[in-house]
Amino acid sequence: MHSSTELTFRKSSYSSTDRDCVEVADLPAGGAAVRDTQHREAGQLTFSKAAEWCAALAVIREA
Repeated sequence: MHSSTELTFRKSSYSSTDRDCVEVADLPAGGAAVRDTQHREAGQLTFSKAAEWCAALAVIREA
């Protein structure tokens, strides 16, 4: 598992400017880590493989 200090997070372009902010960091195997900008200390949700990340995005887009 990667610690948040090893990752370079960027704010998602889909985040709002005031409340619903999400940050994403790319992982070496093509996956991603996601965290809440307002609660960084809570850690991140990690998708280790690109296929996991793509599947998560597909579900999120359908919501």
